[in-house]
Amino acid sequence: MSDNNEFIKTGLMRWHSFFICLFLTVSTLSVYHQVRDFEFVNLDDSVYVSDNEHVTQGLSFKNIRWALTAEVAANWHPLTIISHMLDCGLYGLNPGHHHLTSLFFHIANSLLLFLVLKRMTGALWQCAFVAALFALHPLHVESVAWVSERKDVLSTFFMMLALWAYARYVERPGVKTYIPVAVFFVLGLMSKPMLVTLPFVLLLLDLWPLNRLQFEKTIGPAYTQEALSLSRLVFEKIPLFALSAASCIVTYLYQQSGGSVVSVFTYPLYKRVVNAFVSYIHYLLKMIWPFKLAAFYPNLDSIPLWQACGAIALFALITFFALRSYKRYPLIFVGWFWYVGTLMPVIGLVQVGEQAMADRYTYIPLIGIFIMIAWGVPELLTRFKFKTKLLAALSSIIILVLIPITWLQVGVWANSISLFKHAIKVTDKNYFALNNLAFPLVNQGRIDEAIIHLKEALKIYPGYAKAHYNLGVLLERKGKAENAIRQYLLALRTDPSSKGTHTALGSVLATQGNYEKAIEHLNKGFDDPVKALLRMGDVLFSSGHEIEAAHYYALLLEKDPDSLHAHYSLGSIFAKQGDLKKAEVHFKEAIRIDNNFAEGHTNLGYVMLQQGNEDEGIRNFYEAIRIDPEKSINAYYNLAWSYWSPFCL
Repeated sequence: MSDNNEFIKTGLMRWHSFFICLFLTVSTLSVYHQVRDFEFVNLDDSVYVSDNEHVTQGLSFKNIRWALTAEVAANWHPLTIISHMLDCGLYGLNPGHHHLTSLFFHIANSLLLFLVLKRMTGALWQCAFVAALFALHPLHVESVAWVSERKDVLSTFFMMLALWAYARYVERPGVKTYIPVAVFFVLGLMSKPMLVTLPFVLLLLDLWPLNRLQFEKTIGPAYTQEALSLSRLVFEKIPLFALSAASCIVTYLYQQSGGSVVSVFTYPLYKRVVNAFVSYIHYLLKMIWPFKLAAFYPNLDSIPLWQACGAIALFALITFFALRSYKRYPLIFVGWFWYVGTLMPVIGLVQVGEQAMADRYTYIPLIGIFIMIAWGVPELLTRFKFKTKLLAALSSIIILVLIPITWLQVGVWANSISLFKHAIKVTDKNYFALNNLAFPLVNQGRIDEAIIHLKEALKIYPGYAKAHYNLGVLLERKGKAENAIRQYLLALRTDPSSKGTHTALGSVLATQGNYEKAIEHLNKGFDDPVKALLRMGDVLFSSGHEIEAAHYYALLLEKDPDSLHAHYSLGSIFAKQGDLKKAEVHFKEAIRIDNNFAEGHTNLGYVMLQQGNEDEGIRNFYEAIRIDPEKSINAYYNLAWSYWSPFCL
């Protein structure tokens, strides 16, 4: 009879698990399916995907080799980059499909979280509640609805697989079961280095729910009968800690070389520490009251004293309570230090970027708080008569309330304009959002409106180099070269190493006739002096200063005699000036360098035709058409004219 009951109980558990997984999938899809119509946004998406030529080319051995060493957005996460390549190979640059891939990983993470916790604890409904909070909380929208945050959902996917593998290792300790843990950990680190805290998380899970460190009282049945010493548990994770240390070193070097690490002179250590405590508490408050969420939270010049003291006091109080409860209620200890520990790499002690905090950083850490709620609240209500019904009602209400809030928050990420207008609306002095809002406005032709936003950003933060640069670009576009030069110089005062600003300043100075200063700035803008000369020539040529442009192209050819672009440009200048012999020489050189250069053949044909050599001219027109039949419009026209003109005489 007992075997029968056990069989029925197991069957019910499986059916319940199935319907919980179904609910997690359907509810998450219902909230997030709108992302299929979303665009790429002006927040790193161009760096990771749309303007990254390696990524847009799709998967290839060459691009995979590049991804394994490339620095993208001042980070090393090759698996994330490879996943974007795979998307581009499958969908091209359809942003909706890129979003759906991230959504797939988020759903997979929610299901895996449920299954991992269920395997470790056997507590079906607590696990379901944690997974539902993870899947449907508004703070997690940024990680899912932002294409550039593929690294969040992908690294968490490998973390969940590592946790599953670790549960198996605990059941059957050995090298064969340990290797998958290490492999999934490495894959996670290659997706996002924030996963460096995984060995620490595994130690927490050893305490609860795995009960590998047993004390007088634990919540729930022991996962394994084998109790180990703390030193032995740490020792078995030394390979994982070594991987974490290696990842930290690589990440710091990449972020430093990418210019993302803010120096202690720019942002002092004491401010970082205070901001860290405030952020820990702010994340908890946003978890409870998930409104006024933004893509960027600006760093305040100073945090109010009452806020700093209150955050430090509350943090200390919770930590004290967690430490006191590690034997009697280890789930409190585990949940709190999961939250604190996994947030540590991004809490701002090593400041990377301009933000004070970011919703995406809570994707993994909040699991710890959700565990505290899911297991802690029932423990508090142990003596309550209608505990089960009350817990079911409260859980249902929380999930039902979260669904519409999350739906609305997902909609904020539809495009760059909605994203940054929302950020400006719900935060104060958001110079970053004002600056980034300018880009999509310019794309819609609303240049004057974009200029207003950039000026507003500079009122808030007068030393914001990016806004000065962007304002300079727009003023130059409106023909206000002197005002543009002033903005570029202000940008360089704050960020003197900006290659883009040096290049832009050099270009506009060239159009103003200040050639000496122009080439000085272009040399700073390009690592290669040949590229600086080429840009100088192109700017002068496009602005009608052909004689001066020819001078710089000639200087370029002294350094690089095989520059196709320089030969072609000089050929075009001499042809325009009527010096057909010199034009012929340079067009022939361009074709010598690249015999499949269709435009070179077209222009050489024209020059030969003008000199009376019709056969050579016609031959080059035919060659241009053979090379590029769709784009050689001028070759078709000149060819027709060469046959028609004798009849017009």
